[in-house]
Amino acid sequence: MPGLQKLQALGQSVWLDNISRELLTSGTLQRYIRDFAVTGLTSNPTIFYKALKDGESYDASIRRCLDAGLTGEELFFRLAIEDIVAAADLFAPAHARTSSVDGWVSLEVSPTLAYDAKATVAEAERLFARAARPNVFIKIPGTRAGLSAIEESIFRGVPINVTLLFSYQQYEATADAWLRGIERRIEAGLDPDIASVASVFISRWDVAVHDRTPAPMRNTLGIAVGQRCYRAYREFLASRRLARVMNYGARPQRLLFASTGTKDPAASDVLYVDALAAPLTINTIPESTLAAYADHGSAQGALWADFGNADAVMAAHEEAGVDIDDLAEQLQKEGAQSFVKSWDDLLAVVAAKSASLSSLV
Repeated sequence: MPGLQKLQALGQSVWLDNISRELLTSGTLQRYIRDFAVTGLTSNPTIFYKALKDGESYDASIRRCLDAGLTGEELFFRLAIEDIVAAADLFAPAHARTSSVDGWVSLEVSPTLAYDAKATVAEAERLFARAARPNVFIKIPGTRAGLSAIEESIFRGVPINVTLLFSYQQYEATADAWLRGIERRIEAGLDPDIASVASVFISRWDVAVHDRTPAPMRNTLGIAVGQRCYRAYREFLASRRLARVMNYGARPQRLLFASTGTKDPAASDVLYVDALAAPLTINTIPESTLAAYADHGSAQGALWADFGNADAVMAAHEEAGVDIDDLAEQLQKEGAQSFVKSWDDLLAVVAAKSASLSSLV
């Protein structure tokens, strides 16, 4: 059985961490769905920046937006929602087949709102309504300010993909925010089945400590963090509070492993996907890693009852001088800043293309 199908048989969903107009119109995404068992998709400002900066695939849509008087951020969201809706429609069969457990696509709110809860909630509602598809997640960063936005958005019935999580503590805070939103819906007599995923970033840990630890420890911390988050997730699934809301009809927030493309050229190109093959989870995978895993992935590191040696690996890094709690906060802050930079670059590309196409009229 090919590697990606092994993950599916194990109970892990494989999502694609990419989107572009060309991916949609060329039939490539449809092929990934058919041949690679891909059942969802994630996007972020960096992905859209890369999609827009090269080529002409968005030019016709940009011209239509300009004719409608759209510019800047509003023009971008028109383009992004066109892509998200097209992808959501391709994944609609998976969404129906799994009774809405799978088949989701994700669109992120502006990263400039990461520390403004009220504005984030309003934007999440607006984008979800504009997409007008039941299988669209709105991505909100799991910052401290983001937690209240996550709770309120869930209460208002917006499916949320919580992004930029880097530790089991950040994950637990996110799960609690989702659960509070669900509990509030139950108290208000509302449907408690509002979907959510919590996205834990993996590879950035190993990039951050690459030159700070001995060579034998390289490319081990990200996996250990993922394993520790999975343990916290399984504890959450077994909790009394979750059992109570499930009795009312809620289904659990799912754990998603993100940033699982290997950054170190000396390491296996399927390192993180193999090590974090885990039931009841999602792995969102870059295209290059997707192809590699289809070719030689094994799913041998499956996490079920065994959560790996996460505690020992994390303790060894602490002994080597890595303050894991501080680094988790730093990585989340840097991740938010990186998305803001990508957002600024993205809007600059939109402005440049708009100006260029306007001059041709």
